[in-house]
Amino acid sequence: MKLITFLFLILTICILSHSTLSLTYASLGLELWFHKMVPSLLPFMILSGIMVRLKLTEKMAGVLYPVIGPLYRVRKNVVYCMALGFLCGFPMGARVTADLYERNMLTRREAEYLLAFCNNIGPVYFCSFVLPLLGRKLVFPYLFGMYGIPLLYGLALRYTFYQDLPRMPRIRKEKDLSFSHRKELHCCSPEISLTPPGQPKIGLLQAVNESVQASLQSMLLLGGYMILFNLLNLPLHILLGREPALLSPILEITGGLSMLGGGLPLYSLLALSFSGLSCIAQTYSCISTTDLKLDGYIRHKIILTLVCGIFYLCWFLLAPASFLL
Repeated sequence: MKLITFLFLILTICILSHSTLSLTYASLGLELWFHKMVPSLLPFMILSGIMVRLKLTEKMAGVLYPVIGPLYRVRKNVVYCMALGFLCGFPMGARVTADLYERNMLTRREAEYLLAFCNNIGPVYFCSFVLPLLGRKLVFPYLFGMYGIPLLYGLALRYTFYQDLPRMPRIRKEKDLSFSHRKELHCCSPEISLTPPGQPKIGLLQAVNESVQASLQSMLLLGGYMILFNLLNLPLHILLGREPALLSPILEITGGLSMLGGGLPLYSLLALSFSGLSCIAQTYSCISTTDLKLDGYIRHKIILTLVCGIFYLCWFLLAPASFLL
């Protein structure tokens, strides 16, 4: 605690002594949050929150389930989290997983499994911001490195460390089961409702209201993290006497990539796999109301970054002429 107190004392002194520079870094975090995070994430957060509260997630997952379900041997709610985690972008994977887990629509093992590989940078962000910034002409190899590797990693985990996930036996006679019995068997059947007898179902307007409130609160937290971690560049800037472009992606990925520009593309791609300390803090904010642990998430992120590095090394050794084109 003494070290943390000392570091924040140093940061406070830096802000007071270099107010113009601190304003620049804070403004960068605020601008990136407002222009990148809010328009790309808030609609998905609200819509997903509505679907979770109305218990429509299994129906939405039905489109992808015939392909993903048998391959990964998981339930429809897991498929739903996988789809949003990969398609909607960070931190929707963690957010949706925490939402479903809090409502007993996922088991703890399923939630831990999803956090291991489903909380990634979004493909829209990756293709529209990252690849043009890095000046890359090829697309597929980078998409595989960013999304194919986590998907394969999740598949490998399913058949090794997570062989015990529930598989979905069908139990249709819900009315014949007591609430306690339904809760006990819920991990085995998606058709069993956890709503206690006599509890009214939530209406559409209430679901919209709750979802909007929760989504706005989450977005404000994400904005605060982006401002804070961009501001942590300030002591490094003062110490080094220049913009800490090399270390910035480790602190906050979007602002760091903007500072680094097109230089060191391989380093930028590996930093994207790790996602940065700000993303880790944002993931914690998504799961902080549950008993899910952050250390497992960090461990899997490090493993995925190492595997991604091996992929790029193999690419360089096998096809050096096309490497990082």
